[in-house]
Amino acid sequence: MHILLTSAASSLAQRLAEQLATEHTLRLTERQMLVSEHEFVLSSLGHDASTNLLVRGMDAIVHVDAMPADTDTGAQIDQSTRCTYNLLLAAAAEGVRRVVYLSTLELMAAYDGYLYDTRWQPRPTTAPPTLTKSLGESTCKEFARESKVAVTVLRLANDATPASISAAIADALTSDGPAWHIVHVE
Repeated sequence: MHILLTSAASSLAQRLAEQLATEHTLRLTERQMLVSEHEFVLSSLGHDASTNLLVRGMDAIVHVDAMPADTDTGAQIDQSTRCTYNLLLAAAAEGVRRVVYLSTLELMAAYDGYLYDTRWQPRPTTAPPTLTKSLGESTCKEFARESKVAVTVLRLANDATPASISAAIADALTSDGPAWHIVHVE
């Protein structure tokens, strides 16, 4: 399977690239240049033809949606909303079947002590990364609702291992499930 992996400079994306490359052909993307053994395409995920070219030929996208913690809140919100929108718009136009959006289980922190599941509504704080991931999930949900692209959201626990995340991604990539699906990965 040909997979686009976003936010390639992030430590999570780097670990996932190692895991996913054993079974898939990867294309990595980031806003800054990156040296990689995999195909790399520099992209700001703008609303232009370059984003369509970025996703062209991909079977799936794993959208890590990560920025350095010291990035200002406005830039993080822009990444999780406008850039995610542009990526999904290009994916729909280019016939990409599935997108896996990596979110955070911190969205459920307000329910600490309860046995919650994916049907419970997230209660994000107003600070990144919970706010930005919640906004990113909302962007993805609208594309899935309009049947433009199937999206699986993986809400990752802070201590989720790369192996467990990779296994959840593998399940999401091979799923014939609903166009909108949320999975908690602990």
